[in-house]
Amino acid sequence: MKRVLAVIALTTVSGMAADWTGYIIDQACASKKEMRGNVECAQSCIKRGSPAVLVTDDGQVYEIADQGKVTEHAGQKVTITGKMEGDSIKVDSVKM
Repeated sequence: MKRVLAVIALTTVSGMAADWTGYIIDQACASKKEMRGNVECAQSCIKRGSPAVLVTDDGQVYEIADQGKVTEHAGQKVTITGKMEGDSIKVDSVKM
């Protein structure tokens, strides 16, 4: 019975909206700390096809399922509200 409740609790928590704060950067530059906040570079690389990702201040990189909702914020620090689906954030909203 405890296992069933634990599975239900995990399923419920993973389906809830959460917030992530970080920089929208292209995937190719995500590991380069100096690229955080570099609007020009991020916009250029994303336009050339490198996927946008969210990089937190501690260096955690999150894939983004809804690219169209974040590309206008390339290089900027934002807070994304959404749900984690697999390895990607499904974006509900983006705030600066």
